[in-house]
Amino acid sequence: MKVPDKVLEIAKAIRSMRIRGAGRIARAAAEALKIAALEYSGPLDEKSFRKYMAHIADLIISTRPTAVSLPNAVYYVMYRLITSHGDLNKLREVVINTADRFIQESIDAVRKIGEIGARRIKNNSVILTHCHSTAAVSVITTAYRMGKVVKVYSTETRPFFQGRITTRYLLEAGVPVVQIPDSAVRYVMHEVDHVVVGADTIASNGAIVNKIGTSQVALAAHEARVRVFVAAETYKFSPSTVIGELVPIEMRPPEEIVPREWIESHPGIEVLNPAFDVTPPEYIDAIITEIGVIPPQAAILVLMDRMGWALSKLKQGEIGKIFFEETLEE
Repeated sequence: MKVPDKVLEIAKAIRSMRIRGAGRIARAAAEALKIAALEYSGPLDEKSFRKYMAHIADLIISTRPTAVSLPNAVYYVMYRLITSHGDLNKLREVVINTADRFIQESIDAVRKIGEIGARRIKNNSVILTHCHSTAAVSVITTAYRMGKVVKVYSTETRPFFQGRITTRYLLEAGVPVVQIPDSAVRYVMHEVDHVVVGADTIASNGAIVNKIGTSQVALAAHEARVRVFVAAETYKFSPSTVIGELVPIEMRPPEEIVPREWIESHPGIEVLNPAFDVTPPEYIDAIITEIGVIPPQAAILVLMDRMGWALSKLKQGEIGKIFFEETLEE
């Protein structure tokens, strides 16, 4: 089953973190499914196309284990395909149109989050943010245009320095920004009015899975009685956590934080490089979504409303198996 080269390039870019950020990963996943449908050149029957798309879906989902936006984007497109009928051209059109719709809704969600979140920022605020989140940047820049933000502290976010991406976007929007090392968060927290971060995954209990270091930022904010806002699209809520599954924390290669030569010159050394950590809901004041602001404890309600279909039809990591069963039953 030949996979188009462009799809393989996207999968490789997601896995190697050339494409990073939960929103961008989700949109890239939808784009990969669209490309796969456009470039399908197998047998001209419905069953073969369905199996081919299920294979592509499994490939894309396997690239990163933690950010739920990735499988949720795939589920969004594949669920529509699973529940549609028709000839090859009809099914191809379903995939293409659904992928386009997801990408556009994702972009629109960021704008809405910015507008909703900015209203929660008080006048003359100093904000601290960690890593890079398009949704968090949208909140900050929208609040700045409203005259509410006087300064932003942006962590570097090691080892990939995603915080420098945030700094660049803020500077381009004219926002006064100060780049700080991750370890300086507690040092500056006494100046901060709000912490605004994104999320890669939101669990059903309101816990946030985000870039490593987020939980320490939230802990420092909690100690200083600084409000913590999480800006995240609803497709970052994890349906699998409703049925008791844990969010896997991705472990990255040691060479990302320690040179290979240093590891080789210190036999027996172990290097731990987790990409994400978990912030408990009691350290989060509000989650800002495109449908409104909710307390972390209301995450389960959003999941049931927005992702209920996924709970009944799909299970993370098994979309291919379920999809094949659907095909064979027809």
